Amino acid sequence: MEPLKHECGVAMIRLLKPLEYYEAKYGTWMYGLNKLYLLMEKQHNRGQEGAGLACVKMEANPGEEYMFRERALGSGAITEIFGTVQSHFKDLTPQQLHDADYAKRVLPFAGELYMGHLRYSTTGKSGISYVHPFLRRNNWRAKNLALCGNFNLTNVDEIFARITAIGQHPRAYADTFIMLEQVGHRLDREAERLFNLAEAEGLTGMDVTHYIEEHIDLANVLRTSSREWDGGYVMCGVTGSGESFAVRDPWGIRPAFWYQDDEVAVLASERPVIQTAFNVQVESIHELKPGQALLINKAGHLRTVQINKPRQFKPCSFERIYFSRGSDVDIYRERKLLGEKLIPRILKAIDGDVDHSVFSFIPNTAEVAFYGMLQGLDEYLNEEKVRQIAALGHSPSHEELERILSRRIRSEKVAIKDIKLRTVIAEGNGRAARAARVCAIADGRLPAGVDNLVIIDDSIVRGTTLRQSIISILDRLGPKKIVIVSSSPQVRYPDYYGIDMAKMSEFIAFKAAIELLKERDMKDVIAAAYRKSKDQMDLPKEQMVNYVKEIYAPFTDEEISAKMVELLTPAGTRAQVEIVYQPLEGLHEACPNHPGDWYFSGDYPTPGGVKLLNKAFIDYIEQVYQF
Repeated sequence: MEPLKHECGVAMIRLLKPLEYYEAKYGTWMYGLNKLYLLMEKQHNRGQEGAGLACVKMEANPGEEYMFRERALGSGAITEIFGTVQSHFKDLTPQQLHDADYAKRVLPFAGELYMGHLRYSTTGKSGISYVHPFLRRNNWRAKNLALCGNFNLTNVDEIFARITAIGQHPRAYADTFIMLEQVGHRLDREAERLFNLAEAEGLTGMDVTHYIEEHIDLANVLRTSSREWDGGYVMCGVTGSGESFAVRDPWGIRPAFWYQDDEVAVLASERPVIQTAFNVQVESIHELKPGQALLINKAGHLRTVQINKPRQFKPCSFERIYFSRGSDVDIYRERKLLGEKLIPRILKAIDGDVDHSVFSFIPNTAEVAFYGMLQGLDEYLNEEKVRQIAALGHSPSHEELERILSRRIRSEKVAIKDIKLRTVIAEGNGRAARAARVCAIADGRLPAGVDNLVIIDDSIVRGTTLRQSIISILDRLGPKKIVIVSSSPQVRYPDYYGIDMAKMSEFIAFKAAIELLKERDMKDVIAAAYRKSKDQMDLPKEQMVNYVKEIYAPFTDEEISAKMVELLTPAGTRAQVEIVYQPLEGLHEACPNHPGDWYFSGDYPTPGGVKLLNKAFIDYIEQVYQF
């Protein structure tokens, strides 16, 4: 019910034919540009704070621009940047507009290589200077670099200290600037290595340039620049000479998919957008593997290379629960199963009384899990009908059969999000004020005090919207009981790999556990966890332990959920309220190929995650308590 921000979405296109080919076949040399727009628009869910694109023209002459970039801020950034690009073509004659040779020689953004990015800031840093792609300029085409990514690094401080100690000077203390500097520095070294080889072979002048551009190996660049990166990432880049790459973190935290035919090579953060944009079967699309890079050289030859050794496989489960498009065939199936897995807990919450229960969902991203829940309820009810009919014996009356067979699972859309507000974008009181206005109640009421109202959500993180609006809105319908169902487990720990959950104070589960410890005179548990966390501050991150787990250890999931209800239920609520969560086992059964569950379990995939959790917990305790 509280939309989470996610960083970010990427898209890359490499045309494998001359622009004239696309003009002849598709009626426009803008084929690549148009496809990039589709890829970005279809991933709009991944970033609404800004967008940018870069283009490389591979046949430019000396003195002509060959690398272009456009960026914009805001939820309409995609439309704005493509509108700006198209504005360069508005005064062309029809002949010029369809002259691919003219476009290559004269027009900006008429190239063979495109890269796009959609941004959500999870670091609090905003402004056009933080919108990707980032650009590093040089007089040598091969040393020009545009970089964008879907990522968060956890060890920026360590990398910053090391590279500044050897004389590098990033423009800002931010992971994107630092990664740009790292990759750019190694790209310089690779170009210089080839320069020396070319001279040793007796080459001079433009032959040296051609030698560098034809032999540059981005695998070397990525191996030396990315080996220290701790975090989840898919980093994409293009060089001025026409090389392109995408590299995935060795834990497989962040996703990327690619496709190639004889006309185009393409990469995106989500598989369905490639299917839609290029009308291809899912079997034709490949997932970039952990630690692997997709490399396309100047000649258009594509290869995959293992850049970093794969680590413990921990792809993000929140991608499956919430972020990625539900139209992906596997994600759709998994989300349905998440809803179905909750049936035993839902039946327990309503005492098995499906006849006096109405089922619905909020927000729209929970709709697929809702269908899975309904399917599971239908199966349960059918089993009940079979038992009831069998109990009637061999000669049931028509009325008895009709009464049993007429039983149905009742589902309604009881709440409608009628204002497109993202409650997580505002901080503090601003977020609370927005939360109170996001939903409208559907017409009609339930019989007062008779029916249960069961609402499924994909995640409950902060509880802000529940407390500020949802529970009160649902209570006005007159249910006997409100059951809020989360298709994901309790979110207990911060994320440091690209989701806007970084502070302990944000988690309603953490607040509930702390309140339980205080109520039960167990403050010593808080103090012990704090001291252990504090004592390891000077240890290498690889040796740090997650002691925040000790805050939750004394309690069952049900005890924490019950305390959440107390904290989130507004005064004056007439209905009984219960919150039901997916068990961790249910998540793993529904999403077996995406075991990254650190938000729920505290088992971080990288040492940097534990380090940042340690700091967040210490900061919280020192702000609230005196130890």
